Amino acid sequence: MNASNHLVALGTIVRREVSRIMRIWSQTLLPPAITMTLYFVVFGSLLGKNIKIHEHSYIDYIVPGLIMMSVIQNAYGNISSSFFGAKFGRYVEEMLVSPMPSWVILTGYVAGAVVRGLIVGAIVLGLSYFFTHTRIAHPFATLAAVLLAAVVFALAGFVNAVYAKKFDDVAIVPTFVLTPLTYLGGVFYSVEMLPQPWHTVSMANPILYMVNAFRYGLLGTSDVNLWLAFGVMVAATVILGAVAMRLLHRGVGLRA
Repeated sequence: MNASNHLVALGTIVRREVSRIMRIWSQTLLPPAITMTLYFVVFGSLLGKNIKIHEHSYIDYIVPGLIMMSVIQNAYGNISSSFFGAKFGRYVEEMLVSPMPSWVILTGYVAGAVVRGLIVGAIVLGLSYFFTHTRIAHPFATLAAVLLAAVVFALAGFVNAVYAKKFDDVAIVPTFVLTPLTYLGGVFYSVEMLPQPWHTVSMANPILYMVNAFRYGLLGTSDVNLWLAFGVMVAATVILGAVAMRLLHRGVGLRA
């Protein structure tokens, strides 16, 4: 296949993924919007009126974390369920035996997951304006952080889908790994508030760096060095991308 055919194949996969997201919008876009609205009501209207962290009201402080949590969960969930569905339906085998290179397949599914993550993130950001005074302090850092985080967890979701044997396996990682890491990643608090040794332990959580990089983009404040945060995300992208490509190229868990 030449470059133009690669682009056609890539565009086809991305369009299929985006069409799937929009077709079942009541399952892909509506639930996170409702969930985040409840977070804003509870933490903003009821709990966060008189609490300040780093000179920001509590609800303003947690908005970046809530947006990033939505992006991470939806990017991960989209690709893990979609690619496992391709395995379950056995049409992933048709892609593997076609002239389409592995990077096109991986990029197409990752792009679809990133699109869903960004759409949900934009919805939550829009909702936040009804409850907070959030403004984007550093647009470039904001966009870079959310894109890298979505790519990282899209790749992680792809790896999960490759190894999954049944639909229950797709839910194990989000339930027992992703959700705890997200809630312990500085979404609802500043890591500087933690005593030792929990402060040091928290620094090993990659989601902490993603949340703080995004928080810097929106609020101009961060608990970690910004360059370190982006370095962690770039390193995770490279490592997970290499793992996903190797698994796809070898057909691990994909070929009958």
